Amino acid sequence: MGFVSFAGRVLFASVFLLSAYQEFSEFGVDGGPAAKSLKPKFNSFTRNISAHLGVVVPHVELKHVIAATIGLKGLGGLLFIFSSSFGAYLLALYLAFITPVVYDFYNYDMEKSEFVQLFIKFTQNLALFGALLFFLGMKNSIPKRQAKKKAPKPKTN
Repeated sequence: MGFVSFAGRVLFASVFLLSAYQEFSEFGVDGGPAAKSLKPKFNSFTRNISAHLGVVVPHVELKHVIAATIGLKGLGGLLFIFSSSFGAYLLALYLAFITPVVYDFYNYDMEKSEFVQLFIKFTQNLALFGALLFFLGMKNSIPKRQAKKKAPKPKTN
């Protein structure tokens, strides 16, 4: 069972690790294509947050956002492979912040093809988030092994 669990974690983390590697190799000076494709969605998301919550979102350089996502995916994926709860928390943090920004189906009419594509990808990321929550729940529900206390040896006179 240990090998199967390890193989599952490797396959699960490979989604994040390969994505982080691709973004890292294309990063460049300005954040690469990831920053260019994220810019309109990020601006739309910040406008929606400001309009609905009345909170001014501070200006953030997108190359810093991309660098942070590379770090979260890379470090989180590596730690997750070795069954680390911290790695799962990093991946969950990444998914919680990036999913509603990148897959903004709520900005499209239901009849448009973009809506369906974005909604499917959004729900896939929700499934990944749910799998991470399941992992964390199982990890915290399994009692940790305690060292067996040795019974004291009877004294012989």
